[in-house]
Amino acid sequence: MSLARRVLLGATPDDSSRRYRLLVPPLLLLVSFAGYALGVFSHAGGVVFLAIDAATVGVLAAAVLAYRRAGIALAWGAVYGALLGANADHYLLGLSGRSLGERVGALGELDGLVFVGVEALALGAIAWVAGAVAGRAVAEVRDRRRDAAAE
Repeated sequence: MSLARRVLLGATPDDSSRRYRLLVPPLLLLVSFAGYALGVFSHAGGVVFLAIDAATVGVLAAAVLAYRRAGIALAWGAVYGALLGANADHYLLGLSGRSLGERVGALGELDGLVFVGVEALALGAIAWVAGAVAGRAVAEVRDRRRDAAAE
């Protein structure tokens, strides 16, 4: 497997775990949406460019995925799903006085989706690097301990 493919898609040989990992982005969307809808998460007020609670959930999930050797594409998707859940709460539940069609249309506008995508690319890349470095560091410590015990 080429380096580019391993970085993008991950280096896990087990296909069954890869299938379950694909559930992470939609699950994070639902968790983020429910968190804001139930009041567990909150917006800071004013003009919000980045939903901090959703971003935190997405970044933590992306770092864990990277630690478990998932690719950066899944890290981006995880952060995107969490941020999209916050947007879904804002547009679907926060815009009272508009019809459901208008709210769904506002959620699906291209400029908003691209803006969230750019945020997800930046945050997901940072989280992936942090998780991958942590995973490599833990693997190195385990190898050294095993080598020391064998001597």
